[in-house]
Parts: sequence; C-alpha cells; structure tokens
Amino acid sequence: MAIDPKYLELRRRRFRPIPVRMLVPNFITLLAICAGLTAIRLSTEGRMELAVAAIVFAALLDGIDGRVARMIKGQSKFGAELDSLADFVNFGVAPGLMLYFWQLHELNNGGWIAAMVFAISGGLRLARFNATMDDPNKPAYAANYFTGVPAPAGAIAVLLPIYLAFLGLPKPPAAVTAVYTFAIGCLMVSRLPVFSGKTVRMRVPPEMVLPVFVAVVFFIALLIGYPWYILSASTVIYLLSLPVGWKSYRDHRRKAEALATVPVAASATPEPPSPFLSAAADDDDRPARLN
Repeated sequence: MAIDPKYLELRRRRFRPIPVRMLVPNFITLLAICAGLTAIRLSTEGRMELAVAAIVFAALLDGIDGRVARMIKGQSKFGAELDSLADFVNFGVAPGLMLYFWQLHELNNGGWIAAMVFAISGGLRLARFNATMDDPNKPAYAANYFTGVPAPAGAIAVLLPIYLAFLGLPKPPAAVTAVYTFAIGCLMVSRLPVFSGKTVRMRVPPEMVLPVFVAVVFFIALLIGYPWYILSASTVIYLLSLPVGWKSYRDHRRKAEALATVPVAASATPEPPSPFLSAAADDDDRPARLN
C-alpha cells in the first residue's frame, strides 16, 4: 500500500524537534502559574503574607517572560495563549479568592459577587487585549498605552487593603473592601488609557551602569525588608498617576487630529492670485532674452 508523500511530509513537520529557546519562556510562564495557584492555597490556609508574596513573584515572572522570549527569539502562538491563561489565573482568579478568604466572605453572597466581578474583569480585559493587539486602525501614538489597567497592576493594586492591614492600620469594613475590589475591576475593563512604556527604549550610559545596578538592588532590598510599605506606596502612586496617563493620551490625540486637519484646510482654502504672477502672465508675448 503506497503512502501519500504529502502525509509523510505533514507528519515530519508535526513531530519535528522544538528548539530549547522556544521552551524557556513557556517554563517561566508555567512557573508563574504555579505561583498563582500556590497563592490560592496559602490564602485558604490563612498564610496571607506568603500568598501576597507569591502574587508579587508571579507578577515579576510575567514581566520577564515576554522580554526573555523576544531576547532569545522564542516567541510562539502557543506561548502567547499560555501567557494569557496564566494572567487570568494569577491576576484575576487568585487575587479575587484571596480577598474573599481574607475578608469578603463576611458579606456572604455580596463578597463573593465582588470577587467574581474582579476575576471576570481580568478575563475580559485579557480577551480585549488579545483581540485588539493587531488592530490595523490603531493610531501610532496608541501603541504606548494600555486600554484599561493591565491585569498584573490590577492584581497588585486590588490587594491594597491587605497591605494596609499588615502595616497595623485598622482593618477596613468588608463593604469598603468590596467596593474597592469592584472599582479596580471596573478600571481594568474601562477605556482609560494607561501609559505602558513598552515603546520607550532606554539606553543606559556606560558610566551609569553600576549606579543603575545599585539602585535596582536597593529597591529589591527595600521590597524584601519593608514589603508592605513599598507595596502600599507603589499602589497609591500608581493609582494617582492614572489621570496623568489619560492627559498624555489626550494631548497626543489632539496633536494627531490637528496634523490630520492641516492639509485639508490648506487645500480647501484657495490662495489669492499674486499680482506678480498676473504681470508675468501679461508679458508672455515678449520675445525671449538673447544670450
């Protein structure tokens, strides 16, 4: 029985070896999923400090997996889909369940609804991001802005009541935590332009390499030594900076609209005839100058 050569070629393509550089980003993403799932387990056991640490660790991994993929040229459609799934689990489901086990369960169904709304908002936000990522009608300046608060930032921000409680402040009422959770979920699915910084290409001068390393190590040391102060301050600063991103996006849009209307206005308004051109037209019958 003869075998179709096309079938053999398709089979070889399907089972061809996969380069290791294509697997490394997926390993990082899977590690982030493990961190998010572990955060859920720790929150059910009442070890909320470790649960928050697991979410922060997942956010750090989410920030480097895409950069590692681009650095080693290991991007793949499979990796992009896996990253979206990881973001939904780590920054949608896990923070909502953590808040529910921490305090929202006091509201019974009301607290569960707030946790579900946040988790669903994270999923909807990720779905919209994937659907509009390759939009050809998106203006050039919009590439530097997210539409709505990104999922990792929303997950870090929604846990602010837990940070404040660990600082020794009075625990807010469960209703206040539910309203805050609902508000962060709305920011995630909103049309608010949020500065992303993805298109900003920063180059460090050679003489500043060591100071930058020291600054990064210093920040990590502060985060480890004073996690609740750093996370609380970073969340408050981030939320207060959202209007700045909206204003910057509005300014870019106005400039783009002004540039788009200038050629139309110039072509619609005819220029008055110049008297010099009219005089030159009247002298067209003069003989050409002899050289």
